[in-house]
Amino acid sequence: MSRPLLFLDVDGPLNPYAAQPERRPEGYTTIRVALRPGRPLRVWLNPSHGPALLSLPYDLCWATTWMDAANRWIAPVVGLPELPYVDFGDRLFVHRPDGVHWKTEAIVAYAEGRPFAWVDDEQSAADEAFVAEHHPGPALLHHVDPRIGLREPDFAMLRNATPS
Repeated sequence: MSRPLLFLDVDGPLNPYAAQPERRPEGYTTIRVALRPGRPLRVWLNPSHGPALLSLPYDLCWATTWMDAANRWIAPVVGLPELPYVDFGDRLFVHRPDGVHWKTEAIVAYAEGRPFAWVDDEQSAADEAFVAEHHPGPALLHHVDPRIGLREPDFAMLRNATPS
């Protein structure tokens, strides 16, 4: 039997973008990423996150606006191998009038009933309700504060609350 999926967002959980701009969190490194023409994006990443994520009882999958670019820019810095990713296609950033996050439906479809956890900084009660109604398997939506990113209590919770 396969392990549950762990859907990973980058900005918020891995890159604490909402931290005070002049105060990089301890243990983080800074990279500058030019995804588009113009000013490069400042990204803070913690190299200990990769090994910690790989030690969890999940199959990892990117669920981020970075999509496949996360394999090029994020994975090497945090120590992750190339991961599959949810391709949001033309649904990227599309507002839903029901308040469900634009990622939620695609994540549920990608999981195909398989148990999953989703680590993000933008889920709401509307997402919880959508997942409960449309996903037949167990699911855990775990909110991470984008000012501090993933911390040991988050990893402990993911270890101890594995949906199965």
